[in-house]
Amino acid sequence: MRIIWLLLTLLPLVYSNFVNNTENLLWGAYRPNLYFGLRPRLPQSLMTGLMWFGTQDYQSIAKTRHACDQGDGLDSYTWTHFDPRQGGVQILKDSQNNVEITTELLKVPGGSHGGSWVARIKGTPIDPVYPSRISTIFYLGLEGLGGVDMVTDESENGIDGPVEFSGNTPDLSDFTIRIVDAPDNKAVTTGPHSEAFEERLGKTHLAGLRLPPGQLWTAKDHIIQSIVNRASPIAEKYRAAEQAPDPSFILQLPDDILTASNLFAVQKSFEGEFQFDVFFESASANQKFDAGTIDQGIAAVVASFNSHFEETFPIPSSYAANDVTRLKSFSKAITSNLFGGIGYFYGTSIVDKGFAYEWDQDDEIDDEDDGQNGARLTEPRALLTATPSRSFFPRGFYWDEGFHLLHIGAWDTELSLEILKDWIKLIDGNGWVAREQILGEEARSRVPAQFQTQVPTFANPPTLTMAVTAIIKQFNAVHDGPSAADLGMDYGFGGQVPLAGIPESSAALDRAAVQSALRDLYKPLKRHYEWFRRTQRGQIKQYGRRARSRTEGYRWRGRSEAHVLTSGMDDYPRGPPHAGELHLDLISWMGFFTRTMKDFAQFIDEKEDAASYAEIEWAIINNIDDLHWNEENEMYCDVGIDSDDESTHICHAGYISLFPFMLSLLPPDSPHLRPILDMLRDPEQLWSEYGIRSLSKSHPEFGQGENYWKGPIWVQINYMVLGALHNTYAREEGPFQERARAMYEELRRNVVNNVFKEYQRTGYVWEQYDALTGEGRRSHPFTGWTSLVTLILAEKY
Repeated sequence: MRIIWLLLTLLPLVYSNFVNNTENLLWGAYRPNLYFGLRPRLPQSLMTGLMWFGTQDYQSIAKTRHACDQGDGLDSYTWTHFDPRQGGVQILKDSQNNVEITTELLKVPGGSHGGSWVARIKGTPIDPVYPSRISTIFYLGLEGLGGVDMVTDESENGIDGPVEFSGNTPDLSDFTIRIVDAPDNKAVTTGPHSEAFEERLGKTHLAGLRLPPGQLWTAKDHIIQSIVNRASPIAEKYRAAEQAPDPSFILQLPDDILTASNLFAVQKSFEGEFQFDVFFESASANQKFDAGTIDQGIAAVVASFNSHFEETFPIPSSYAANDVTRLKSFSKAITSNLFGGIGYFYGTSIVDKGFAYEWDQDDEIDDEDDGQNGARLTEPRALLTATPSRSFFPRGFYWDEGFHLLHIGAWDTELSLEILKDWIKLIDGNGWVAREQILGEEARSRVPAQFQTQVPTFANPPTLTMAVTAIIKQFNAVHDGPSAADLGMDYGFGGQVPLAGIPESSAALDRAAVQSALRDLYKPLKRHYEWFRRTQRGQIKQYGRRARSRTEGYRWRGRSEAHVLTSGMDDYPRGPPHAGELHLDLISWMGFFTRTMKDFAQFIDEKEDAASYAEIEWAIINNIDDLHWNEENEMYCDVGIDSDDESTHICHAGYISLFPFMLSLLPPDSPHLRPILDMLRDPEQLWSEYGIRSLSKSHPEFGQGENYWKGPIWVQINYMVLGALHNTYAREEGPFQERARAMYEELRRNVVNNVFKEYQRTGYVWEQYDALTGEGRRSHPFTGWTSLVTLILAEKY
């Protein structure tokens, strides 16, 4: 009976409400900036986190692991299996401390306050020949209304046995948290001066601290300081001793609980293998857990994940049998780490409504700033979002998020919609949303000061619309394609149909229900679209440019002399800044945005809007050719203003040149496709055995300066190229169909093989890859859009 209960409780539920089934998303590993930390999807509530340091010496406490940091030098850390609704398994390899730590998270639905969860933290020596001495600290803290108290009796020398807390908040109601050791844990109990510390050895030590409002994110500093304050006078006694006591004897929390504590830290020190469990039990669920719950529950979660992964992201038979097992593990890990990088953020941001570069001055647009000049804090906002990199970019990025949602939506459409809804809520009354969501002091602590302020005339590639397109396509695939039964889909606990496991008979697959869910997004997204057309419009008539449309030209506002950060391709070569510039990538994005809004309007029966978008789309496509095609260079180019104040093409062969092709704005029989495919396939320009380079190898700026977008290979752009080849130019009849098909197959294998090779070599996926060697570069792990390799493998574009 216990196994049946676990299966019924822990495996995926069949959801009957497309838009309101979010309670099981209340709790999650929503602190992705930490190696392990949980919080609910609530503005001010309970937060937990894990810290650890080695006790092989006294210096290692200065290198306490807590927030993901490339400087920590971990060999690797990744979720190997993770579903945001259920939980999963993460492995962290820390050779400097000779420990491999596994964190397991099990979410258990039940009750009326978001359910319960169980976490297991266990460690194993990486090299059993050498000592593995680790001190772990699990903490819990509360912000906002409510309180937490320690139920277990205090003891000045530490506690034997479990530690229990009880708490209450308006949203979580009553709950308990229990921290329980495995029976076989061992601690260092012998050594020089051990007799002086005998009463405290092998016990759990605690601290109860009171932090000011809004400062819980600084928990690590206060906890470590508490250890240091206690340890310093004790260590001083042994300064002249021939042998110092073992560090684990001294580096302990003080077992002092302050009145009205809102932060509790629980410390355990181990030698060799260790394990302890943390049980969060919601009183309204009326469930009591033990070690067997997570033993069997995690096995069920892993089995469920594997089954759903096989159905959703299959590895094609074209790969050799010996590659499939390793590729599958790799693909599961990068998918899981994308999901494990979903975070919930809440707080103020910094906005300067009056800032503009000289070449961006525009009285009509600047009137939108309400006369409020200077950087100011906004009202607090909330956001559920995936993050590009847990270590380097643990916050929301607009142009990354559209790619994230393609991957998330293929797995769980409802979750993708929940994230999209949070982003849409950020669109202000003018239609603007900040390109970086730096919400709260914790998020700002990871961002250099010069990048913290957001400006309401600065845009970013409108990739959020990709998620809308994907949802509509998934709906149409279910309704217009073969039945679920014909496809062999299993509606049992292990299977899902394209729309997040919702059976065909449910309201979720009723067109009216899906229309209703999306209709709420349409008006703010339309406002956002109109903001783009208004604020990013470029000049056509002023420079005698000849184009069929006198309105459809665009430029990125907010560029500097050396960077166009707003384009997302920061240091990619451009012309000098000028009010008369026209940017090829932006007009292409606007063509894509317009096409998406047309499809969106058609889907929700806004026929007049759909007709208007169709006209604008056609005008944009015409102007891409009229304004941006350079016959001499046979490529699409930016447009700038020369020293004679005349319009001129600014041509730099690379990613920018490909945008009309990548976004499938060119018809399959376009005569411009041939030179584009020539440039793409030329090894002296963009083609490499590792993927498509960002700038031509023959360009004089290739690999120069910052070398961020001047050659390195980016997976999301390669995904766009592959999508255009696969979905349009290799599929639809045209003079280049066979060539596009051959290029697609070769490029797909090049990208997958290189990212996989580097993952095996380094333990990480990377932000970008070297244009000449294919080696991983810059931020890692970068399981934001680099995780698109899973979609490339499964051919989901």
